[in-house]
Amino acid sequence: MFLQQLINGLTLGSIYALIALGYTMVYGILEFINFAHGEIYMVGAYLGLAMMYILNNTFLSHNPLLLISLTFLFSMLAIAGLGVIIEKVAYKPLRNTGRLVPLITALGISIFLQNAVMIIAGSEKKSYPQLFPSGGFNIGDARITYLQIFIIIGSILLMLLLNIFIKNTKLGKAMRATAQDRRTASLMGINVDKIISTTFFIGSALGAAAGIMVGMYYREVNFYMGYLSGIKAFTAAVLGGIGNIPGAMFGGIILGVLESVGTGIISAEYKDIFAFTILILVLIFKPSGLFGKT
Repeated sequence: MFLQQLINGLTLGSIYALIALGYTMVYGILEFINFAHGEIYMVGAYLGLAMMYILNNTFLSHNPLLLISLTFLFSMLAIAGLGVIIEKVAYKPLRNTGRLVPLITALGISIFLQNAVMIIAGSEKKSYPQLFPSGGFNIGDARITYLQIFIIIGSILLMLLLNIFIKNTKLGKAMRATAQDRRTASLMGINVDKIISTTFFIGSALGAAAGIMVGMYYREVNFYMGYLSGIKAFTAAVLGGIGNIPGAMFGGIILGVLESVGTGIISAEYKDIFAFTILILVLIFKPSGLFGKT
């Protein structure tokens, strides 16, 4: 049972990590919590569902792997664009205000997106089609499916690519400089507006990927799914150290494993309690997180 819950936890934790990266990247640059990010992830799940049905009515219906790949590509690009639009319209005019104003705005955007999806798509749950090859293989008494392998490996690859981008590219270096000191970075010739837009672009794209993975994994989505998943991803970001990209990655995986193992040992009814208990304990005993500054 422990091994099975560990596999389930790695799958869930990989998804939490992708969402948590959106929180921690925005906080690293702007130092505010984008509570609308959970709804970005939710819209990504719905857009992925729509793309799957649209592409499934073309010649791609005979090539599910290519269909899934194009679904991820188109949805991630579209949601990345949505993230940039939200930043330009809702956050940029408030950039020089206090921290409370952008926070309230983020909550407003979250409610707006949630209700917009409810009006457009309906309040009932939507089912994802079974397009990914079924099956898997056994590891002792545990079973890992091909979909779980895809989610774990896909999430790790996206996180590694992000890490390489941040550390080894000129734009990534500019992002790190902006996170360190936004005003000094602008005096050194860095286009801070471009960096902030890039941050929202990447974070939103990763959130969309996580939304599609959740839809494929649980086979259903709903308009309020972003709230709880967003809070848990925020918990993962705090656990790893808010503003710390490797910390968000490991924080998501740790949270997913602890939640899944705790659910298997105690009860599924308490799965949400584990996440919020961890959040409270981290904020009390190590508010900088496991990988944050002392």
